[in-house]
Amino acid sequence: MSQNPPSLRPDLAPRARLTETPRSGQPTIGMVSLGCPKALVDSERILTRLRAEGYGISPDYTGADAVIVNTCGFLDSAKAESLEAIGEALAENGRVIVTGCLGAEPDYITGVHPRVLAVTGPHQYEQVLDAVHAAVPPSPDPFIDLLPASGVSLTPRHYSYLKISEGCNHKCKFCIIPDMRGRLASRPAHAVIREAEKLVENGVRELLVISQDTSAYGVDIKHAETNGHRAHITDLARDLGALGAWVRLHYVYPYPHVRDLIPLMAEGLVLPYLDIPFQHAHPDTLKRMARPAAAARTLDEIAAWRRDCPDIALRSTFIVGYPGETEAEFQTLLDWLDEAQLDRVGCFQYENVAGARSNALPDHVAQEVKQDRWDRFMAKAQAISEAKLAAKVGQHLDVIIDDIDEDGIATCRTKADAPEIDGNLFIDEGTAPLSVGDIVTVEVDEAGEYDLWGRIPRHPRA
Repeated sequence: MSQNPPSLRPDLAPRARLTETPRSGQPTIGMVSLGCPKALVDSERILTRLRAEGYGISPDYTGADAVIVNTCGFLDSAKAESLEAIGEALAENGRVIVTGCLGAEPDYITGVHPRVLAVTGPHQYEQVLDAVHAAVPPSPDPFIDLLPASGVSLTPRHYSYLKISEGCNHKCKFCIIPDMRGRLASRPAHAVIREAEKLVENGVRELLVISQDTSAYGVDIKHAETNGHRAHITDLARDLGALGAWVRLHYVYPYPHVRDLIPLMAEGLVLPYLDIPFQHAHPDTLKRMARPAAAARTLDEIAAWRRDCPDIALRSTFIVGYPGETEAEFQTLLDWLDEAQLDRVGCFQYENVAGARSNALPDHVAQEVKQDRWDRFMAKAQAISEAKLAAKVGQHLDVIIDDIDEDGIATCRTKADAPEIDGNLFIDEGTAPLSVGDIVTVEVDEAGEYDLWGRIPRHPRA
């Protein structure tokens, strides 16, 4: 049984490498993708463009003519991981192009790794391509190198991230994302729908909608309507739900209009799942973070969401040990969590990030205090999770199958579980007829702290 907690930094996905076999003589590029799903989408776009220009994608360092490292720069620990990945690529290959969020600090990168070929910032696709062209000139074959209908994917074939905007208009003091990625820039709704349609046509069963601020989608373009599709998150969710795939919403700020999404979840158009970054509950802490300080009203909203959609699963992330956080403020957070009873919770200890305004705040919390508060927070979150999952024993749930190992054990996810950051449901037997990507109904027969176990019912529901 897996008793591992969900990712403690849920915005950081495991590094991903694309694997395929290039043809003989074809110029090849390797890709190491770090950071959040938004960065993963950037990597997919870069690789799709390179494939269309005649490049092969190498499955390893030694077979690549150059390696692109798409970095994360949100936290100091993420920066360290990015620098380590760059160093590994230099040691194994020697020809490295750096892009992504840490690329917004080129001197920081070249100060540690002066041998990198080029450094570009986040979502600078053209600059990355220019750097690749300079390092490894293309050799296109118009009879072979046509843009594949499904593009290039770093995720399993049955689910895909769908980025709807770049940037963010918030000015949270602990975050430097707006400095790295700029202000909100929404994609036209018809372009998002067209991409989603192609993904579903090519076998995607689950669309994971991502951005820095999903609730604000379309604000910058005044919710423009083009080709019958309006750039507003409620309209977009409804249009995506009509495609027949699971639709999961990430990074949703709790603006009042979020309540308009709940009926779509109750109707089954989008998954009953909201990923909302609350970060804290005490109004003074939230003010120091430069975030909305309305935790009490948030509890009212949560109650209304659950009234209108009883199956809704709520996930959030929190920061403990933020500068100035008192024991009383932390206790308010614990009490709020008790009342909110969130289904999925991630938490990390505050750390300074170069360029963040929170660095200059007074009364930084000692490391041992941060660790103690993190331990207490996670113990409470774990107890809530364990109780909620125990209540699911005996229920019939729809799950999507992510993997079936050589022993026939299927790793699945319920509608309440996003890939990589939430729990799993495991099926131990009777999986021979199943395939990865299938959506099946299971009966839950066991629960742990974060995961479920189930079986295929002998007599499925009518």
